[in-house]
Amino acid sequence: MARRSLLLAAAVLLSLLAAAVGDAPFVVSHKSVKLSRPGPGVERLVVTLDLYNQGSATAYDVSLNDDSWPQEAFDLVSGSTSKIVEKLEPGSTASHNFVLETKVQGRFQGSPAVIKYRVPTKAALQEAYSTPVLPFDILAERPPQQKFELVKRAVGKYGPLASVVSFVGVFIYLVASPSKSGAAKGSKKRR
Repeated sequence: MARRSLLLAAAVLLSLLAAAVGDAPFVVSHKSVKLSRPGPGVERLVVTLDLYNQGSATAYDVSLNDDSWPQEAFDLVSGSTSKIVEKLEPGSTASHNFVLETKVQGRFQGSPAVIKYRVPTKAALQEAYSTPVLPFDILAERPPQQKFELVKRAVGKYGPLASVVSFVGVFIYLVASPSKSGAAKGSKKRR
């Protein structure tokens, strides 16, 4: 009997623990960078941080900080590297952008951004990290784009469709047009 009550108490404790863990925010962040060259010797980076609350509770006072861009290599052109969102509801998203301009040439790999948020049931701030940025070359010499790049993209995208349409067209033409051998036989006079 004591063993049974002990198992029952353990099951109740585990279910309460699972309910407490299941009722919490789960913040996920994705960091991406797009490079552009507005002029020779100038390269701009548009950094986008997308936040997602995949949990079942609201995250409060969500602070986003991305200080992985050294001032020796980058100038902040627009925006801010940090942002505070008052609350992030379950299933909702938030996005933050800022633009950097490069100062030096070389290879760079950004570290993850730090996200801190408050959960009403816990006293300590919770911490999450964004995905890191893969290494990329800043102000690197890029080979000129191929002349037929647009054609290759169009063929890759619409090639199968064009081949199916052309096969159907040839089939219809063959079925609808009279055959030459039949026309030759019909034109001969029978004696």
